[in-house]
Amino acid sequence: MKAIRIHQHGGPEVLRYEDVADAPAPPGQVRVRVAAAGVNFIDTYQRSGLYTLPLPAILGQEGAGTIEEAGPGVTEFARGERVVWAGPQGAYAEIATVPADRAVRVPAGVDDRLAAALMLQGITAHYLAFDSYPIQESDWVVVHAAAGGVGLLLTQMAKLRGAHVIGTTSTEEKAALAREAGADEVLRYEGFADGARQMTGDAGVAAVYDGVGKTTFYEGLQAIRPFGKMILYGAASGQPDPLPVALLAKHGSLYVQRPTIKTYTRTPELLRERARRLFDLVEHGKLEVRIGARYPLAQARQAHVDLQARKTTGKILLIP
Repeated sequence: MKAIRIHQHGGPEVLRYEDVADAPAPPGQVRVRVAAAGVNFIDTYQRSGLYTLPLPAILGQEGAGTIEEAGPGVTEFARGERVVWAGPQGAYAEIATVPADRAVRVPAGVDDRLAAALMLQGITAHYLAFDSYPIQESDWVVVHAAAGGVGLLLTQMAKLRGAHVIGTTSTEEKAALAREAGADEVLRYEGFADGARQMTGDAGVAAVYDGVGKTTFYEGLQAIRPFGKMILYGAASGQPDPLPVALLAKHGSLYVQRPTIKTYTRTPELLRERARRLFDLVEHGKLEVRIGARYPLAQARQAHVDLQARKTTGKILLIP
């Protein structure tokens, strides 16, 4: 089978499209013919070496497709069923093996590409809006990268919960997408804290949802109301400098969280309940998923280049 593998860490050039030996499904796993694989920033972290993997490694933590074989001991799935997953490694391939307890059935009303586009970023947006900081009616919140995959979904979920959303984007084209998703106001990154303060009558926002990191984190603390939350869920621009915790007192007894999908889906029950709630929003027309770009699997390098250059909006998929 064909897959995208890395044999060393580095830039997009280390991604190799190559033949990899196929194998039967191991015990407790399902062997899936991949219909689509999601591209996420965590893939670039693993490729670069920020997060290390045993090498060689097939990248990709999100995919959807059809089960071709259920391994020994798997009773909850059968050949021919469609599943989606987020977390297990190896989605950048024609065939992936996935632990059965990390797989989720794709509802009949959802196609494979939509499922792959939704799973990781959708679950992330869901726990951000409902758990990291449970948004309350009339709250003001800042959503960074509001035209990105998580940003568009999070903006919609925040509006469902009754929030006033201030999005940040880098271009007017992206600002238009953020507004379409429901953002009440859209700012550029430069000076966004002052802008958020002005919009809230200097009261500050209830929470900043920051997937950008280094270039936005410290300014974000200035935008938050007393006892508010900074939710740092990603680091597209790099990891922020170490935080002197005394700053949290200075800016109003603030809270900081660094959530991960691994924690919020740490059991099969938590994973499937979160996915059920997410798919329910889609099937009832309350959540729109934007697939911004599709690349053939062989063009994974270009997908990484475009993602890191912020040339894309919404979700990026690789199609084997």
